[in-house]
Amino acid sequence: MALLYGLLWRVLLVLVHLHRTLVSWLRVRLRSWKGWLWERALAALLLPVALTGFPDHQKKLNHNTDPNPNLVTGNRTASRRSRWLSDGQSLEKLPVHIGLLVAEEEPSYTDIANLVVWCMAVGISYVSVYDNHGIFRKNNSRLLEEIVRQQQDLLGLEVSKYNVEFLSNGNDKHQHHVLSCRPVVKVLSPEDGKQSIVQAAQQLCRSVENKERSFKDINVSMLDTLLRESKNIPDPELVVKFGPVDSTLGFLPWHIRLTEFISLPSHIDVSYEDLLGALQQYATCQQRLGK
Repeated sequence: MALLYGLLWRVLLVLVHLHRTLVSWLRVRLRSWKGWLWERALAALLLPVALTGFPDHQKKLNHNTDPNPNLVTGNRTASRRSRWLSDGQSLEKLPVHIGLLVAEEEPSYTDIANLVVWCMAVGISYVSVYDNHGIFRKNNSRLLEEIVRQQQDLLGLEVSKYNVEFLSNGNDKHQHHVLSCRPVVKVLSPEDGKQSIVQAAQQLCRSVENKERSFKDINVSMLDTLLRESKNIPDPELVVKFGPVDSTLGFLPWHIRLTEFISLPSHIDVSYEDLLGALQQYATCQQRLGK
């Protein structure tokens, strides 16, 4: 009998241990399940907020990111102006007068206007634009409008410092809507080349015919003086030629005796780096002037 009671007691102890183990396991699982359920519920509540963001905070972020678009654009423009001026000052020599010779059939007013404005920005005082067909001469008003537009886009608030004197005919008379002072933009055509020499020679002949001069007074120096007076601008030190044609195409033959010519493939989509490369090449070239 005592043995039976002992066996029952041991069975009861085992059952109690099993009960306690089962209760502990259930409590742990219940806590884990509640925690998981709480996390899922909290995520479901916060998901729409995460997707839409906090409106006030988003407005502040947007406001702080670009507080003044005009100021950012102005800073970018000022940085470009500073770079262009620095590039001009860093060159060993900079041409006072540069010619842009377009030897291509289809002229781009925007690209030529960009080149003119870049020349202004680096410190070049005289810019001549020439094409063999006289297209820019015939449409000088359109070219001027494009130059003014590109001035505003590229130079921004300091456009007044780069006012243009636009010369468009053989007598160097200003356009009626011309801007003032400097730099000077001259639009040339073949008429300003050989034709100018012919006109100067005719003027000398008439002066001899009218007995204002003697034929003995006619010499190269006198012809040179007449030609320079008709142009009223210094000779170009550099001409950048655009296009595949290896010719000056009648560009001021009397004024390019000491001019350096540099060729670029095309003026279409030309970049500032292309122009700067030509200026750097000119700055490093040695002109022996016949020595």
